[in-house]
Amino acid sequence: MAKKVFVILLVLLFLGASAYYVFVNLGGKNPIEITWEQKTPPPLSGIYFIGIPQDERLAEAFKEMEGQKNLRPGSSLHTIYEVEPAGKLDTMKVFIGLNQSLTGENYETRIFTESSYLLATIRGNKWVMPGPETVKEELKTYADSANLTLTGIFIDQIISESEVRVIAPIKE
Repeated sequence: MAKKVFVILLVLLFLGASAYYVFVNLGGKNPIEITWEQKTPPPLSGIYFIGIPQDERLAEAFKEMEGQKNLRPGSSLHTIYEVEPAGKLDTMKVFIGLNQSLTGENYETRIFTESSYLLATIRGNKWVMPGPETVKEELKTYADSANLTLTGIFIDQIISESEVRVIAPIKE
């Protein structure tokens, strides 16, 4: 009996160590890098989506903006979740845009007047990246320690599948 318990504990220890090894190698222990940028956040052009997360129009909005991004080398996709859904059937409001000017009646422009912002850079596999609330808390902690006040807007900039930046404008 003691031998079985020992073998089970050994297997569990091996599985735990293996899972931790994979987690670390995917970037799960990478720190959130935060810098204070002394410039205005970039203006964004894009579209708003208002609806539930399962609505096909949300996927279509992202596809449209990805298509626009592919037509404009050097641009990156940005999202601003103005109303985040608490559940699958809750209404959300999200702005999906690019850091380049788009023309047309379907597109709106977001211009930010703040003269500085905090920039959080997150690198790692999407499966082990910290969640949005963790990043927001890190930004708020940094702002508090530097006696800064954030506007409450958090702009997600998707650089690649393994890098995301979050722009948090600072109130003046």
